[in-house]
Amino acid sequence: MVSSDPDPVEFVEGMTIKRDRLLASLTLMAGIGLIIALPFALRAGAEFFLPVTAALVIAVALVPLLEWFERRRVPSPLASLLCVLIFLAVMAFAILSIVIPAIDWVALVPERMPKVREALEPVLNLYKNLDRFMDRIFNQLPSASPQGGGRVVRLETPNSMFDLLTQSAPHALIQLFFALLVIYFFLAGWTGMRKQTITGRSSFEGALTTARVIQQVVDATSTYIGTITIINVTLGALTATILWMLGMDSPLMWGGIVAVLNYIPYLGPIAAALLLAVGGLMTFTDAWTAIFPPAIFIGLHLVEANAVTPLIVGKRVKINPLLILISLSFWAWVWGTTGALLAIPLLIIIKTVFSSAGTPDIAGFLFEQGTLTHAGEEDEEERD
Repeated sequence: MVSSDPDPVEFVEGMTIKRDRLLASLTLMAGIGLIIALPFALRAGAEFFLPVTAALVIAVALVPLLEWFERRRVPSPLASLLCVLIFLAVMAFAILSIVIPAIDWVALVPERMPKVREALEPVLNLYKNLDRFMDRIFNQLPSASPQGGGRVVRLETPNSMFDLLTQSAPHALIQLFFALLVIYFFLAGWTGMRKQTITGRSSFEGALTTARVIQQVVDATSTYIGTITIINVTLGALTATILWMLGMDSPLMWGGIVAVLNYIPYLGPIAAALLLAVGGLMTFTDAWTAIFPPAIFIGLHLVEANAVTPLIVGKRVKINPLLILISLSFWAWVWGTTGALLAIPLLIIIKTVFSSAGTPDIAGFLFEQGTLTHAGEEDEEERD
C-alpha cells in the first residue's frame, strides 16, 4: 500500500521557496513604493538634498586630488582644505568670467534691441505678411468666441537686477557655504571612513566587494568629470578664440557659457547655440554675419560630440544613450538646471554600484525562480 504522506524534504523545500518568494514580493513592493515616493521627496526637500548631493558628487570627484596630496605626506585636514580652495578658485574664475560680462550684456539689451530688430527685419516682414494673411482668413469665418473680455494676468517681477541679486544672493551663499562644509568634512574623513567601511565587514569577501565598489565609484566619477571638464574647457577656449577673431564682444563669457552648458547632454548645446544666436544679433548688424557664432559652435560641437568625446570618454565610461535621456529628464524635473548638470555623474555612480554589487532581477522574479537576486557584472565575468 502506497503512503500518501508528503516527503519531508520536498515539504521543507516547498516552504523555503514560498518563504523566499514572499520575502521577494515584500522587497519588490517596498522598492516600488520607494521609487514612487523618492522623486517627490527629493523635489520637496530640494533646499537640503540638492546642495548635499552636489557637494558629495564634487567631493567624490576631488578624491584623486586628495590622495595625490596625501601621498606627498600632506595631512588629511590640510589636503582637504587645499582641495576646497582649488575648487573655489576654479569656480570663482568661471563665475566671474561669465556673470560680470553677462550683467553688462543684460544692461545693453534695451540699447541693442534696434540692432537686433534691424538684423531680423526680413524675418519679421515675413512673419507680418503671414500674420496678415491668417487674419484675413479668420475674419472671414463666423466668430465663435464668447462675449466679454478675458482676464488680465499681471506678473510681478523684481524692479532691477540689484533687487534680484539681493533677494537670491543670501540664500545662495548659505547653500554654498553648507556645500563647502560637506565637501571639506567628507574629504577630511575619507581615508578613515573608507578603512572603517572595509574593516567593518564580517567577511573577507564582503570587505573585498566593498573596497572594489568604493574604488570603482571614485574612479568612474572622477574620470568622467575630469575628462569631460578638460574637453568642455577646450571647446569653450576654441569658441572664445574664434569669436574674438570675429570681433564679438565678451568672447571669454561666451566660451564659459559654452563650457558650462556642454555638461548637459543634448539640451545644453542647443541652449548654447540659441544664446550665441542672440549674442550675434546684438553684436552684428547683418543677419548673415550674426549666424556665424552659433554656426561655428555647432560645427565644433559636432566634432567634439561625434569624434573627441566618444574616443576619449567612451573607452572609460560606457553609458546607454536611453539611460542618459531618462536620467537627464528625471533630475532636471527634480532639481532644474542644477539637476541636469548632476544627471550624468549621478547616473555613473548608481550604475557603478549596481553593476558591482548586483541589480534586482525583476524578470527572474516574475517569470523564473521567483527571487530578486542577481549577480553583478564583475561576478558574472569572474564565473565566465
